Amino acid sequence: METNFFRYIKNMKIEGDLHIIIANGENDTLVVSTMVNNEKCTDTAKNRLAPLNLRGTAQQMDIGYLETISQPMKEVSGLLSNMEAFTKQKAETQKKSAMATENADRDKKAVDAKEQKFLEGMKKADELEKAGKFREAWMSVPDPANYPDKVEMLRNRREQLSAKFAPDLFADTPKAEIQTEPTDNLYPEHQIEVVGEIEESGEENEQ
Repeated sequence: METNFFRYIKNMKIEGDLHIIIANGENDTLVVSTMVNNEKCTDTAKNRLAPLNLRGTAQQMDIGYLETISQPMKEVSGLLSNMEAFTKQKAETQKKSAMATENADRDKKAVDAKEQKFLEGMKKADELEKAGKFREAWMSVPDPANYPDKVEMLRNRREQLSAKFAPDLFADTPKAEIQTEPTDNLYPEHQIEVVGEIEESGEENEQ
């Protein structure tokens, strides 16, 4: 006897295994339990899916069984496939979420370390300034290039410190005192008298 049972099942293109259980029922009937199981689906919710149970005579089963189970089994097969896809997507999402959390924690730690370094540098600069070590204090101020959000503040702080140790080219310098001798010392009185005597003797010679 030739039937098309298996060809029909194959054409249903169900993803997974088709489980069929046939049992004898009352009044010369058959109880046929049919369900789809997809081992690839790891979602445990699939275990709550109930099988499709049909009851009828053998003749009724020959006529209507395949047609009756076709659409429900396709729907269950599609559901299991979607559940598996959902499970994979969920796992991937959780993985990415964990990675994002890890990256966020790492970035936060890096920011915290950078902020700590900034605070330590500013504190050290203040301490060195109080100690009168202005050049060392200037060098302790964090590099503005490393803190784009604090560039103006850091530059101003460095300018304040550099003004305390950089030489002022235009500052007033004490002028050297020029000591001059009194003019009287250049011409002593006895010299003036000698000149007078010389002039008088000259007049006598002319006479």
